[in-house]
Amino acid sequence: MERGCASLAEAKKPQTIVVDASNCIAGRMCSHVSKLLLEGNRVAIVNAEKAMLSGNRYKTIELYKEHLEINSVTNPIHGPFHPRRPDTILTKMVRGMVPKRKTHGIEAFKRLRVYIGIPEDMKNVKMQTFEDSRITKPESYYISVGEVSKQIGWKGEV
Repeated sequence: MERGCASLAEAKKPQTIVVDASNCIAGRMCSHVSKLLLEGNRVAIVNAEKAMLSGNRYKTIELYKEHLEINSVTNPIHGPFHPRRPDTILTKMVRGMVPKRKTHGIEAFKRLRVYIGIPEDMKNVKMQTFEDSRITKPESYYISVGEVSKQIGWKGEV
């Protein structure tokens, strides 16, 4: 009887899905990730700096720089705080796609992990990508999140 309960608990245990963000359009990938999170899965996104943003390279950087100028009227220390690292940029993208003020959205968001590069413990794990979020044109038509991060003040390695 005990064995049956254990197998049921294992069957309902949420699985960890590792998503490779390299050469994927960031917004489309994040929408798939948010769906997986709301279904109860744990999701880890790796290679966050290699996710792509579509559109004009210079216009994209200019829009991010304009976004950084938004701050509090009384004191900029009070926020809003704008991410500059690639992993936090993708985290904020997913956060905008889950109901962050509802209980199930808060719980879903806690199951998300985003990494720059591939961590050592995930090197041999099978990674998943979403076919409709892959880039279709040559890479020169896109700009990576790592390049945008460099332009807006991130000091890390691309």
